[in-house]
Amino acid sequence: MTTAASPIHACDLARPSARASAALRSRPGEKHATAIEDGVARVAARWGLADGDEDAFEAFCVGHFVPECRERTRLLVRLERAMEQIGGHLYEMRRTLRRHHDLRGDEFPGVDDLLAQFDPAPDLSEQLYKQKIAHLALLNFEPSTLDQMLAMGSKWSEEEWVAARVAQGFGPRIPAELSDRARKVSFEAGRFVSHFHIPVGCMVDATGKRWFEADRKLLAHWLVREEIKAGYGDPDGLAKQRALSWVMARHIDGSIPKSVMHPAHGEPQLGNWDPHSNTLSGEIATDTIGLERYERWIANFHLAQAFDAHYPLYPTAIARKFGLEREMPEAEVEALLIGLLESPVRVQLAQFLTKRLGRALEPFDIYFEDIIEATPATEMNAAVRRMFANGNAFEEKLPEVLRGLGFSDEDALQLGRRIRVEIAKGSGHAMRPALSGYDAWLRTSSLDTELGWDGFDTAMHELGHNLEQLCSNTFVARPALRGVPNTACTEAFAFLYQSLAKRVLGLEDDAVAARQFAVDSVATMLAACQIAGPSLLELYTWRWLYANPHASAESLRTEVLRIAQDLWTRFYARDFGADPYNILAAYQHMIGHPLYLPDYAIGHVMSHQIRSSLRGKDLATETKRITSIGSLTPDRWMHLAVGTGTSSAPLAKDAADGLALLQS
Repeated sequence: MTTAASPIHACDLARPSARASAALRSRPGEKHATAIEDGVARVAARWGLADGDEDAFEAFCVGHFVPECRERTRLLVRLERAMEQIGGHLYEMRRTLRRHHDLRGDEFPGVDDLLAQFDPAPDLSEQLYKQKIAHLALLNFEPSTLDQMLAMGSKWSEEEWVAARVAQGFGPRIPAELSDRARKVSFEAGRFVSHFHIPVGCMVDATGKRWFEADRKLLAHWLVREEIKAGYGDPDGLAKQRALSWVMARHIDGSIPKSVMHPAHGEPQLGNWDPHSNTLSGEIATDTIGLERYERWIANFHLAQAFDAHYPLYPTAIARKFGLEREMPEAEVEALLIGLLESPVRVQLAQFLTKRLGRALEPFDIYFEDIIEATPATEMNAAVRRMFANGNAFEEKLPEVLRGLGFSDEDALQLGRRIRVEIAKGSGHAMRPALSGYDAWLRTSSLDTELGWDGFDTAMHELGHNLEQLCSNTFVARPALRGVPNTACTEAFAFLYQSLAKRVLGLEDDAVAARQFAVDSVATMLAACQIAGPSLLELYTWRWLYANPHASAESLRTEVLRIAQDLWTRFYARDFGADPYNILAAYQHMIGHPLYLPDYAIGHVMSHQIRSSLRGKDLATETKRITSIGSLTPDRWMHLAVGTGTSSAPLAKDAADGLALLQS
């Protein structure tokens, strides 16, 4: 039986489509035959039985096609403002409903989860069609494909970009039950990630030494990675880093003992857990957490499959991520990632790191980022404490922070006072204002009693996001063009402002500042190469899933570990040795934010291009200018921002020059 959301078969609408087109073409002065036929065809492709019979279809098309230029402009503004209000208010409602689920403190078990999953408009996509708003838009405006935007976008006026973005806002008709399923699967994946804190109070290194207080937990993979990084500032940190890398390995393959993850009666695990041998007080662990991580991944894949049929032009999650969300061709992004990893400068980087560390490199050294002498964590925490006792103090001083970075008093107040700082349960994140006049939200991590360096460093990253979000919302006049082209563009500003963290704390004197571009170039190249491997791993895994759509969680785990080893051998083993940890598979984004990882690598590349273009220019002025370009394609955005498209070549060159300077 055909459901109400099912489109009428194309042949059923052939005659009314022809009649509607003929009637519109017969109007006096009508000279828009192609636009008429294309618009009627777009409506026919999405018209459902619940929308009306053939006569209703014909009447709608004849009554709602707007040919005259001035009237089309009025229609475009009407639709643009309407969708801004609908989407903006729903976004703010959903953010508020998720608030207590996302944040630390004032938890209400059993209540927060229900509120976080509530969707006030679960069938919005269908309602936009049933109530004819989407049909009105598609009758009069053509959604552009990525190929069209790349080929013609440089010649488009602002009005043409707005028309393209408005039309793109009306996607396929998604059944309410599929939206409900997507909300549930995505929520559960996010909850799995945000709650995956590994108890390390019982962890011992190869010498039997414990490194953490008994009740300490580390969020995988983020805080495990951060503690590995912290080991570089400890004279005895190598044993800790190796032990934590084995913790990472056990998280990746699901071999963490259940009694470590879930101690009886909520008590801290009192035995000694050696993650290398995976023993508890000398006994081999046999009861492990297993395949849940990969079951979540499979659930994400099956959800994507359910959406595939609704996107004939983008029939896979991969195609949608690159063509609709990222708006960069898949092959171009893959080539950029491989180009980073094949860059000749990586040999010099490895030699530099080896000399810097005074030993042969190990796999976890892909996380090393302190190009100049690392400051001990206690000193960094103290430096943060002197300026920002906690997240509230950071929020209060944001106008002062922005003035220190060169923003005018007016802009510092306008932007700084519209950022709300909160402490998240999971990793940091930023949430943009969806309507004019609304605030941006900065979520970061925190130590128990103070913000700490890790929390502040994350906060500076999220501040970069928030500044992009506020500027692209406040200083872009057309609602349809607010924001940036994709998440890599906002990551570019996040990385840029994160690199200024020590400047904000007053830890950069003139001599350090003079060398900072060299330091940032080397550090950015290291970071981009570090994330490029996991980005390729996730892409190749999703390709494998589509080639093996009935794969089990166990076979998926096997394939992920195989890809991790293949990529490691191809791109990392020469410099970092063999990897027993499968460290490229660590990122929890693969579960909580599928196919997001390349945006970090692209963001590093874009960030460096922007930072390079800012040399000798005013940071605040250029931040406002670039973030106010609007939501064009990333390629067009970068050409307007820095004069060229996205390329890793400037980063590789500047990293090589930076190494020469640092070693001179």
